[in-house]
Amino acid sequence: MKSAVETLNPTRVRLTVEVPFEELKDSLDAAYKKINQQVTVKGFRKGKIPARVIDQRFGRGAVLEEAVNDALPKFYTDAVNEGELNVLGQPEVDITELKDGELLAFTAEVDIRPTIEIPDYSGIEVTVDAIEVTDEELEKSVEQLRDRFASTNPVERAAAEGDVVTIDLEAKVDGEVLPDGVASAVQYTIGSGELLDGIDEAVTGLEAGGEATFTSELKGGTAEGKTAEVSVKVTQVAARELPELDDEFAQMASEFDTIEELKADSRKRLESSKQYDQATQAQERVLDELLKLAEVPIPEKLLADEINTRKHNLEHHQLGQMGLDLAKYLEIQGKTEEEFDAETREQAVKGIKTQFILDELVNKEKLNVNQEELTEHLMRRAQSSGMSPDEFAKAVVEGGQVPMLVGEVARGKALAVVVEAAKVVDTNGEPVDLEDDEDETAETVEASSDEDATEADAPAEAATEAAEGKADDKADDKADKTEA
Repeated sequence: MKSAVETLNPTRVRLTVEVPFEELKDSLDAAYKKINQQVTVKGFRKGKIPARVIDQRFGRGAVLEEAVNDALPKFYTDAVNEGELNVLGQPEVDITELKDGELLAFTAEVDIRPTIEIPDYSGIEVTVDAIEVTDEELEKSVEQLRDRFASTNPVERAAAEGDVVTIDLEAKVDGEVLPDGVASAVQYTIGSGELLDGIDEAVTGLEAGGEATFTSELKGGTAEGKTAEVSVKVTQVAARELPELDDEFAQMASEFDTIEELKADSRKRLESSKQYDQATQAQERVLDELLKLAEVPIPEKLLADEINTRKHNLEHHQLGQMGLDLAKYLEIQGKTEEEFDAETREQAVKGIKTQFILDELVNKEKLNVNQEELTEHLMRRAQSSGMSPDEFAKAVVEGGQVPMLVGEVARGKALAVVVEAAKVVDTNGEPVDLEDDEDETAETVEASSDEDATEADAPAEAATEAAEGKADDKADDKADKTEA
């Protein structure tokens, strides 16, 4: 086999491959054997039909088609290996010549990983938010805890904001009560915004036994999106009572004996949360600066696939779970479709660039992922997915996604190397000492480099599907000549 590589641009090449016909012998033998098992010819036992009879009855073209489709992925893979190419995705294959007994020639255009020069990142400087917990933030945190221990007691007065009302509801559209439009004994906190638009105004001021009617756009059910006339009856009004912020509350709501100890712990927790946010912010900003320094060509087909994947995942997974379509989502976000497309493209470009440059850094620094690091990362991913570690690990293995997880951890380690070399200060001008948390850094990488981009590294065997159509065309031509 002879092969040559032509560089079309920094991210795409064309392979030209010539295969002597004798190298198709194994595939031709396999093609005759396969056809033998699929057809019957009177006078011959199944599987014992001579090759010349198959050629006469079904055409030599059918055999050539089967043989070329079988052999093409191997020849393509050999050419890729010979050219030492790091290919991305499926090739576009064109069979340029198929001479029975003489030659098979084809071309294959395919995207490749670009050659990237790692820039000098030692001079990167970023500024992050300082870790400061205000008295207002502390008070809000304690109030949220206090709110969780609130009690409700029925009152004989008109309902007001913050009260919990027990209500019966009936929704009508065009004068007809909806099949799923009746509900009884629903508890609702006035002002929470957790039910229908207009419900707060309707029940505020009503006492137990009071009724009101209002109109509202339904957010779910059989008449989702339609405007309904809703009747509401208040059957009970209850006032929420918050516990006193004293030592007794501290003992009830926590492991502490005094309210001062509880507040001190709350402040410590807020500081820890801000420290985590600060580290994440530092990693994101260092990554942004690194991407500015590096020249990273983007394969257009890979970019198009990544954009389509992101859109598909948003529309059919994320929005579907929320009961939204893309149009409604854009309306809520206040964005036009053009703005959404531009943002999606920008995110996809950043994701691909992030993956390419960090993968190159992994190779340059010879970073490896050990079993302990992979297990820890898997545990974190399982937790965020809502699955048990065993379930998540099984899904990863069955889906062939272990290399993807290894890549995430390795890229996290690569980013940690850059962050460690960077100068990070807070808004007060104080140096920030970031602990080397590679799992945390991997999350930053995941946010910028979508996992779907990782899947772009398709094996060479993916040529099969692309090649079949081309082989069919050439073989059909040959079959026509044989029959003639």
